[in-house]
Amino acid sequence: VQLQESGGGSVQAGGSLKLSCAASGFAYSGHCMGWFRQAPGKEREGVAFIESDGTTSYLGSMKDRFTISKDGAKNMLYLQMNSLKHEDTAMYYCAAGPRSVFGCYTGQSHYNSWGQGTQVTVSS
Repeated sequence: VQLQESGGGSVQAGGSLKLSCAASGFAYSGHCMGWFRQAPGKEREGVAFIESDGTTSYLGSMKDRFTISKDGAKNMLYLQMNSLKHEDTAMYYCAAGPRSVFGCYTGQSHYNSWGQGTQVTVSS
């Protein structure tokens, strides 16, 4: 499995960005894909997750501002981020991993394929 993120950049607070992740060698069936982020000096944290059937889940307050989606035909994963805040500044990673019986895992230890990351910087 190869994952490659794109779409990061610098934006002012209140702005929007759409991250993309190109996946290859990956079968969505029975798997989850997710977005994680890691800010300087902080641990990597989950942001949003999507199952093969399109069921989504979010951590924290991200659901109000972020939307995860996928295009199975193009093997693409997306993260639409709106109303960005300074605290959203981080390296964003896409990841793929197995699905639990309850849905997508939210912990990074369950994801075995990772992209290199794309930097998002939000200026206040």
